Order: sequence, then C-alpha cells, then structure tokens
Amino acid sequence: MEEINKEEISKNNEIKTSETREELSSTVSPEKKEFIPRTPRPPRVQNPKENVENGAALEQSVEKKPPFKKKKPNNKPRFISKDLPITGDGWTNDLKKAYMINEKIHKDRLNPHYKLNLNTNAKLRITPLGGLNEIGGNMMVVETENEAIIVDVGMSFPDENMHGVDILIPDFTYLREIKDKIVAVIITHGHEDHIGAMPYLFKEMQFPIYGSPLPLEMIGSKFDEHKMREHRALFRAISKRTPIKIGNEFEIEWMHVTHSIIDSSCIAIKTAAGTMIHTGDFKIDHTPYDGFPTDIHRLAHYGEEGVLVMTSDSTNSHSPGFTKTEKAVGPTFERIFSTSTGRVIMSTFSSNIHRVAQAIEKGIKYGRKICVIGRSMEKNLDIAMTLGYIKFPKDQFIEAHEINKYVDKEIMIVTTGSQGESMSALYRMAIHEHRHVKIKPEDQIILSAKAIPGNEGSVSEIINHLLKAGAKVAYQDYTDIHVSGHAAQEEQKLMLRLVKPKFFLPVHGEYNHALKHGETGVDCGVLERNVYVMADGEQIEVNPKYLKKVKSVKSGKVYIDNQLNHKISDDVVIDRQTMAKEGIVMIIAQINENDRTLATKPKVATFGFISDKQDRFFTNEVEEILNTFLLNAKPGIFKNSRILEDELRKVVRKHCVRKYKKYPMIVPTIFVQ
Repeated sequence: MEEINKEEISKNNEIKTSETREELSSTVSPEKKEFIPRTPRPPRVQNPKENVENGAALEQSVEKKPPFKKKKPNNKPRFISKDLPITGDGWTNDLKKAYMINEKIHKDRLNPHYKLNLNTNAKLRITPLGGLNEIGGNMMVVETENEAIIVDVGMSFPDENMHGVDILIPDFTYLREIKDKIVAVIITHGHEDHIGAMPYLFKEMQFPIYGSPLPLEMIGSKFDEHKMREHRALFRAISKRTPIKIGNEFEIEWMHVTHSIIDSSCIAIKTAAGTMIHTGDFKIDHTPYDGFPTDIHRLAHYGEEGVLVMTSDSTNSHSPGFTKTEKAVGPTFERIFSTSTGRVIMSTFSSNIHRVAQAIEKGIKYGRKICVIGRSMEKNLDIAMTLGYIKFPKDQFIEAHEINKYVDKEIMIVTTGSQGESMSALYRMAIHEHRHVKIKPEDQIILSAKAIPGNEGSVSEIINHLLKAGAKVAYQDYTDIHVSGHAAQEEQKLMLRLVKPKFFLPVHGEYNHALKHGETGVDCGVLERNVYVMADGEQIEVNPKYLKKVKSVKSGKVYIDNQLNHKISDDVVIDRQTMAKEGIVMIIAQINENDRTLATKPKVATFGFISDKQDRFFTNEVEEILNTFLLNAKPGIFKNSRILEDELRKVVRKHCVRKYKKYPMIVPTIFVQ
C-alpha cells in the first residue's frame, strides 16, 4: 500500500512540475483559450555579433513573429566608465585594459615628475656648509640665478682633543662671497645645532630672519647675551601652511613636523626651477604630547604637485621600524615618581620642552615643588611658558635657595648636565660643588637623554660620580626613559612616499647615515642615478632635466672660546693638540757669532715629552746638537734670529723623532752676541 502511494505521489509531482514549466514558458490567450508561445528574452551577451546570431536563431524557433518591430542590434561599444569600453572581445580583454589604466594611474601618482617644467632653463644650487659627515653644525645655502637664502645656522661641539674650544661654527667664507645675493635666513627649529651660530654670523652680516615663534625667541635670547638686541628688529614670524614671498625668486612655506623640540618645521621652497622640500630634523609622531602631529597632508599636497628635489634628515637611517612617540616616557616617569621617597632630580636636554613638561606634570601630581636649575634650562622653560607652549601654575615653582624649606619627598629638581658637561649644574651637584644642592643617598636621578656621539666618556663619568654619592640613577636600565627625535627607517620611507621627489639628497648625519638613507630612497622609488650623497662645500645644481656637482666652495669649522665669545685661530688649536699629545721642549741658548760657539751651557726644559729622570741626558744631547748645528750653519744666518731658531727647531725635531719617536713642540730662544 505504501509503495502504491509513493508511485501516485511521484506521478502527481511530475504532472505539477510539467504544468509549472508550461506556465512559465507560455501565455494563455483569454479569447481563444489556447496557449501562444511567449518570445523568450534574448540572453545578455557582450558581443554585438553574438546578439545578432542569437536573435536569428530565435526567429527560426518561433512560429509567429512578435507583434512589435524588431530593433536593430546596437553595434556601438557600451562604456562602464569614461575610459573603459566594453568591446566585443569579452570581459577578459576589458579587465586587461582596466588593469593597464590603473597601472598608469599608479605610475603617475608615484612619479608626478611629468608635472615639472622640462623646458625651463632655471636652475637651483644647493651648497651645504655644515651638517654633513658629522652630527650638528647644520647650515645650507640655496641659490637661484640672482638670489640666495641660508637655511639654519647651527653650531657643533668639539671633540676631547680640541683643548680650550667650547663650540664649533661653520666657516662663513662662501657667505662673504655671495653676501649681496642673500635675501634671508630661514630657520627650521630651535636646536643649538641649527641656531647656535647665529650671533657669530650676525656680527659680520645681517639679513631678515624667518621662522616660527619659539626658535625666533631662542635666537633673540642669544642676541641679548651677545649684546646684539637691536638685531631682533630683523625677526619675521611666519604662519605655518601659508606660503610667503621672500625676495623676488623664492616662495617658502613652513609645515609642522614633530621632533624633540616643539614648533619644528619642514620647509617647501618654490622657485622657477621647481619645488625643493627640506625636511629639517623630524620624526612622524602620530600621538605627540601637544596633539599636533606632522602635517603629512600638506607634504602630500606638494608630492602631488611634483617635487624637484628633497633634502632630508638621515640621523636615524640605520634604525628599523618607527621611532617611539614622545609620550612613551610618561609611564616611565610615572613608575619612578610613584616609588621614590627622596628627591627626584631629572636631567635632559634643555630644549626638550615636552620631556621637561611631562616630568613637571608627574612632579606636581605627586605633590612635589619644582625647582629649575641651570641657565639654559631656566631660559628655555621661561620662553616656552611665556609664549604659551606649556602651562603650569607659577606657585608650583621654587628657587634653589628654598629647597631646604621642604622635606626631600616634596622636591623635584629639573636641571642640565645630561651630557656630563663639567660645568653643568648636575655635575657640580655630583661632586658637591653646587652652592644649594648636593647629591644624597636618598636621591633618585633620571638621565632622560642619550649620549651625543663623542660624549660617551663624560656621561659615564658623571654617572660614576652620582653612584659614588649613593644616589639611584635611572638611565639605560629603563627602555623608555628616552626616545629619539629623529625619524627611523619606516618614517623616512613614509616621507619619501609622501613627497615623491625626483632628486634626493640625504643630509644631517655622518656619511654612513646619509648613504643608508640614500639606499632607502632607492627602495622607495627614487632612481639610483637621482640620489647623491653630498659633502660639506659641494655645490649641487638641479634642474628638472639633471642633477650635477658644479664646484666646491670653502667650508670647515671655526673654533670658538665661549667664555670670551671670540674665535680661536686654527694654529692655536693645533699647538694645543701637539702639546697635549707630544709634549713641549723649550731651549734657551746664548751663542757667539764670531767663533760660532755656545757662550754658556744651554737651558733645556721639557713638559710631557720625557720623564724627569731623562731630562739631564736630553739636555746633553741638545748641547751636542747645538754645537754641531753652529759649526755647520751658513754665515749669514746669524744676522736673523728668527731664521736661526727655525733651522734649529728642524734639527732638534729630527733628533726627537729619530730617537724618541715623538713630535714635540720645539720652542727655541737664541741670543746672538
């Protein structure tokens, strides 16, 4: 019974299915009550020829023609967009064409150099006078045919062999040669290696100074120290994102970038030859302490317009990834302040206002009064607060002489000396020479700075002094106690991709830094032949069609004694180095011109050359040398004591080199009678 029912149900389903199919393919005429086949809709095909063939096949299969007039097939290609026709070759060819169109779009956006004027004969000349093959001392000249601008005027620090030298400044010889062409000094930010040499330049020549408020006021403070306050009248405060016409041939725009000092800028220099982007020192911090990230939108704007050449910061070109945000030090400060029971003494670069602000913020949070010690720290913090970059209640600050009125856990000291400078406040505290503060075992020291190359020894020395005094020192044992202000590789790549320069000149750093940055530029699409690693004094000429070196100009360093604010000549520094390394030999002798003999036994004194025990033997050697020298000397030489001393100096030096393997300074004094 169940089998019969299943068969009947199956038959009924087949009948219903058949009827349904007929209903879907037929139309019932209400008059004749008979089925009239319905003309099926032709399938959607892309090839017009196939449309015609399918239509003909349908006509043959239909007994009666449809009541409407057949339309002619549309053989015109349809368009899914303005540039992408749907042809009769099928979707595959259309997709290939779409790919080719998109590939061209990609190439155009990555290389907008077709927008550069290849017909122009205008050219741009770039001459670095400092900041290459070194850290610091940044200075660059940018020239057109008739005008020139100076970008930054920085100083650098001497190495340990430059005795008595406080700072180094660039050689201004080339600036003297083109003085009449210079229309302005352009400042990117307020670090010493970008503005430190301004007073020394302006003692010789003066030009309008363009920059944002903080670096201008820092320069003004230097002018005040050098008794040059009248030069403040040359300040021209700029507004970022607003191009300014400078001279007749430059249009310059300042764009905000993040760095280890607030109010830093990248600059766009527009000329008849094309646009030059100079990044200055930068990093791309998306979460900066003040909430103002790098203006990548404005950089991208210039990249879309087409950039002729870019010069960019190479300092951290060997560092992979991204540089950490400045806010990363905040949690580290929080941990230190929350566990410290004695005084907290924080030292960092005086220009790193945001670092100082974060430390002060934690100090106030934990109920500590803030004492700022160190002239540069006091000055920079005062400038930042006066201009409104940071804001703290003034009643939270105390003077150094008021520290003893409070218990240790209520005191926080912000000071200079993170580089181990022997005259800094922290150093004097560590060796108990500071008038108001001496390091105690309960003190917590925070060194929130990395040693500048060349300062490693002095930083190690001050840490040793602090530890010997019993203090706890937070330095390299905390990962985030210091973060760099310079872009790492991924940030450099982002800058290159945003700006998309035709020519790329890595700057700011040692040769290996610039070379690595150049490799990164090639990885980011700059042609290898369009990357050039410059040296100080090289003049590079750029036009939309070429980049080439045209000449070298005089460059180098000038030594400055900061105590007296005057220059030290090269020969003085060389003499000091010789005396420090090889020692000095002083000879006083009286001779008879007639018989060419010594009138008395010569007096010989040495310092740093040989031991005291050897002095007597060396004096005898010098006496023998003198006797031989006098017998063999030309007769006319005795008439000129200076020539006589020079000849004797050569003879004694040869003896010192041959026997003692040293090159001491020889100072002979000869009296002829």
